Amino acid sequence: MAARSSSLRVGVVGYGHLGQYLVERILQEGAAHGLTLAFVWNRNSDKLKGLVPSELILGDLSSFANRRCDVIVEVCHPQIVKEFGIHFLSQSHFMVGSPSALSDVDLNKKLHQATQQYGRTLYIPSGALWGGQDIQRMNDNGALKALFIRMSKHPSCFRLTGDVLSDWEEGEGRRVLFRGSVAELCPLAPNNVNTMAAAAVAAGTLGFTGVQGEIVSDTALRDYHVVEVEATGPNGFSVHTVRRNPAQLGAVTGSATYNSFWNSLLVCKGHGGRVYLC
Repeated sequence: MAARSSSLRVGVVGYGHLGQYLVERILQEGAAHGLTLAFVWNRNSDKLKGLVPSELILGDLSSFANRRCDVIVEVCHPQIVKEFGIHFLSQSHFMVGSPSALSDVDLNKKLHQATQQYGRTLYIPSGALWGGQDIQRMNDNGALKALFIRMSKHPSCFRLTGDVLSDWEEGEGRRVLFRGSVAELCPLAPNNVNTMAAAAVAAGTLGFTGVQGEIVSDTALRDYHVVEVEATGPNGFSVHTVRRNPAQLGAVTGSATYNSFWNSLLVCKGHGGRVYLC
């Protein structure tokens, strides 16, 4: 594929496994897709040395505007969305890799307002969510009555606040850690329930308080994560999907989600003043 005449300049915030994957693909394949890497930021910049060209390393995130990005991709932690989200939108489009941050009602409202004020797009990647666009269509048509999501993983794959799972033992089997609204779940497992947060965005009329979720620890799940989604419509209509996402022990993100993020990045062409599930 020939390179496009104008490239989309991308800033990547975070250099964990997902950030590394995106940076490597942009460096290797970006030109063919019309993407150029503008900068990479990581809380520990030493981690970038020798892996990212020195001219692309951003030492101070507050100076991001100097790099003139078309889109900034956050793939590190919800706190970055809270601290910089509005600032990012004032200068560029913004892809939120940690949409669990949007469970904060005040922040969610301010980010939506910023998209209108600055004419920017807030992108929400589907990640491990299967059927997100279908959920969104049901929501927009007024047909979505209820939405439930269950995420089951090996206990080593969870990053929870507090000591909810501190006593797990290999071979213990299945344990329900929490069941309730996604609004309640996001603060408990901010790095693990971004799929649920994306679903809450798609199901806008239900929102974070209306969409229900459950997280399950299961020591039998040594090779993959399981995401179950049940959408309920009128007159007894329902859809139940089960997605098995290959994942190593201790991995927060399943392997298939990496390519899903890449595909989401490829559609970032600026939809102007809106929130867009991609």
